[in-house]
Amino acid sequence: MENIKILHLDTNHPLLMQQLHQLGFINHEDYSSTKEEIEEKIADYQGIVIRSRIKIDNNFIDKATNLKFIARVGAGLESIDCDYASEKKIHLIAAPEGNRNAVGEHSLALILSLFNKLNQADKMVRNGHWVREGNRGYELEGKTVGIIGYGNMGKSFAKKLSGFDCNVLCYDILPNVGDEYAQQVSLEELQRETDVLSLHTPWTALTDKMINTEFIYSFSKPFWFINTARGKNVVTSDLVLALQSGKILGAGLDVLEYEKLSFENLFLENEIPEALKYLTTAPNVLLTPHIAGWTYESNEKLAQTIVDKIKALYS
Repeated sequence: MENIKILHLDTNHPLLMQQLHQLGFINHEDYSSTKEEIEEKIADYQGIVIRSRIKIDNNFIDKATNLKFIARVGAGLESIDCDYASEKKIHLIAAPEGNRNAVGEHSLALILSLFNKLNQADKMVRNGHWVREGNRGYELEGKTVGIIGYGNMGKSFAKKLSGFDCNVLCYDILPNVGDEYAQQVSLEELQRETDVLSLHTPWTALTDKMINTEFIYSFSKPFWFINTARGKNVVTSDLVLALQSGKILGAGLDVLEYEKLSFENLFLENEIPEALKYLTTAPNVLLTPHIAGWTYESNEKLAQTIVDKIKALYS
């Protein structure tokens, strides 16, 4: 591991740098240079550690002539041209194991908050209104929860649901991923049975704008919708129409179509889209700023996962 230089492009938990240093790697930090400035020196490095600040495209990869691995401290790799990196024999490392528990818990929190109108009820009491009938909630028991995308995040969420006496179905493009927590079914069966839909898919050509009007109205029943995956998998204007019509009973959204690729802020250079305005005022919508996997514990677990995988690469 001596003389292997790693460039860190985003801040992470201190243990990541500390443990890599103890293993003998040479670590350099650059949290402010532009992509072009980094491209000028990237040939000096065998590895890079990123979150999402910089897109690793084919031009970047061409300049990284000595690069052996790209490690992303997160679950997805959409900020990397994965096919081109693989062509160049660059090893890709992600850490979905590090924040899957956090995402599972946050997804459950969104459902329970929506079902029990917790935000609305809290606001009413704070304003001096003691409304009981208007805040009557629903129970998860007996409901069917449909999970699309049954990888690390989907499995974690299903495990959390196991104590609620609900029926859990999953759909995935991979065969035989169901387990004791969720029965794998066809998309048609999931759409026929689901009361609550939770999305746990990456952002790919297959999933881009997947949740649109046609898809939504393929469900037999009105349903609740949870998205802790990627905002660009949803056509927000179509989601709003479904909320207004009652086809979607409520939505818990940790991610939005309007996020920048870095996920650090919203991509709103002009006026706020009408669909987003609606979401911010709808009482049956909960919004959080892409924090489902962003806990104190996951911050440490993500870093440790990356260290372990880099170590394994050189073992």
